[in-house]
Amino acid sequence: MTDLKLLALDNEDLEVISAHTQDAVVRVGDMGYVAQDHRFAFLMNRYAWEKDQKGKGQRKRAAIHFDKVRDVKVSGIDLDAKDGVLELLTMTFEQKDVPAGEVLLSFAGGGTIKLEVECLEAAMQDLGAAWGAKATPQHDLQD
Repeated sequence: MTDLKLLALDNEDLEVISAHTQDAVVRVGDMGYVAQDHRFAFLMNRYAWEKDQKGKGQRKRAAIHFDKVRDVKVSGIDLDAKDGVLELLTMTFEQKDVPAGEVLLSFAGGGTIKLEVECLEAAMQDLGAAWGAKATPQHDLQD
C-alpha cells in the first residue's frame, strides 16, 4: 500500500485528512504540545479506509502535526492517563479572525482538543507498513 502524505492549508484540505484519519486510535502519551515551537503533534494507528475491501481492513502507523498553534485546550480527556487510548472521530477548522481560527479534534466518548492557531497549517504522513485490522470500525447512526 502506498503511504499517504497530506498537507492542510484550508478547511477542505483538513476535511480530506480527517476522512483518512477517522477512527484512528491514539494513545494519550503519544500526543504533545511544544509551546516554544508552536506545534501540536500526535502519533496514531489509523484505519486505512482507502484500502478496506469487504471487511478486510488495514491499519497504518501515522503522524500528524499542526503548526502555528497559540494555545491548546483539552476537555474530557485525562492527560495523566498516558496509556489511555482515544478514538479520533473528526478534525474541523473554524476561522475566527482570518486567517486565524480553531482546530477541533473530536474523540469518541466526547473528549475534545481545541487548538487556537494563527492559520491552518497541518501535515499528516504514514510512517510504515500496514497490518490487518482486527475489526472494521462501526458507528451507530442514531437520529
